[in-house]
Amino acid sequence: MKRRALIAGGAAAVALAGAGLAWWRQRPDPSDQPDLGASAEFWLQSWDTPDGRTLAASGLRGGPLLLNFWATWCPPCVEELPLLDEFFRARREQGWQVLGLAIDQPSAVRAFMVKRPLSFPVGLAGLGGTELARGLGNAKGGLPFSVLFDREGGLVERKLGRLLPQDLQRWQGKV
Repeated sequence: MKRRALIAGGAAAVALAGAGLAWWRQRPDPSDQPDLGASAEFWLQSWDTPDGRTLAASGLRGGPLLLNFWATWCPPCVEELPLLDEFFRARREQGWQVLGLAIDQPSAVRAFMVKRPLSFPVGLAGLGGTELARGLGNAKGGLPFSVLFDREGGLVERKLGRLLPQDLQRWQGKV
């Protein structure tokens, strides 16, 4: 009887320790929270485009904006680009904007765009794009990273990792 109680107590302690560890690993990281100043600063920025023009974030205001940080060397980024392009083409008449900010070498992005052109605008953000993404809540600095802004320019959603059709469907209903 004593042995069973001891084993049951030990098992309960292990389970409690496991639950505590799981909570610790999944707890919100304050550095993952977007900086509202970075959100406002985003709308003041501009980037060169692969074709040599200047792209100002302020020109994308007025409708929902899906901002996507990506790179040519990032397989999940490249895999999600056709989905984003299709999303943009299907919804631009409704005022939706999509902006891809490439965290990459300009020459690599230009070569990529020749092979796989996109309908939505792409800005050459370089390493500065990494800092912008961090300010918008990407504390881990991973790619792809996407942000949804509402019609007023407020940050509504963020996702680190590849976007899926169900993410876009859910996001569409939020703005």
